Amino acid sequence: MANLDRDITGIGALADPVRRELYRFVAAQPAPVSRDEAADATGMARHQAKFHLDRLQADGLLQSDYARTTGRSGPGAGRPSKRYRRSSDQIAVSLPPREYELAGRLMADAIAESARTGTPASDVLGRLAHDHGHDLVAALAEERPPTDAATALALATAVLSDHGYEPREADGEVYLANCPFHTLARTQTQLACAMNHALIRGVADALAPHCPRTRLDPDSGPDPSRCCVVLSAGGTAPR
Repeated sequence: MANLDRDITGIGALADPVRRELYRFVAAQPAPVSRDEAADATGMARHQAKFHLDRLQADGLLQSDYARTTGRSGPGAGRPSKRYRRSSDQIAVSLPPREYELAGRLMADAIAESARTGTPASDVLGRLAHDHGHDLVAALAEERPPTDAATALALATAVLSDHGYEPREADGEVYLANCPFHTLARTQTQLACAMNHALIRGVADALAPHCPRTRLDPDSGPDPSRCCVVLSAGGTAPR
């Protein structure tokens, strides 16, 4: 899970108190700051500030550009200085992985389309979730089309693993040990499970003609955080 690895790296960078102090200073400024400005504000040597600022940039917490801080241009204006600002990327870590931002975006889009067209919001949400799931695997399936039901299921499992579902095999089926919408599913079970089912059906449908079967299994057994959708290799049973 590349995003999780990136976010953990970024948050880990802030465990260092020097980098944390530099990050807080840069993030609090209304405009990009130079290495000299950051060093002066935090009371550290310029070379030390440079090292830690560049590490914060490498870890995705800061972004940089170059500009002349004198305000002049042309000959004699001096070399541009590297300036830093807080990255526009959002970093968050949830263990196990959760996707509440995705759920919020899908539901907001569904509500907006429902208000515009009169289509029930739940119907719109199901279509949007299905399309999102389809998009997750479509390019990969086109690049490496599955040759049979087993490889299609393996590809679906790999994609769902990358998105935090934590697939597990048991008794010829694949269950999903983690529900990325767990808290939502506890309070709005029918809504969250229908959205999850539609999303995973989208993943499966992108693997035609060897689409894995999907079914709802609301009994999560001993693990209440398990996803309610179960997959199996394609066959004649209804999906």
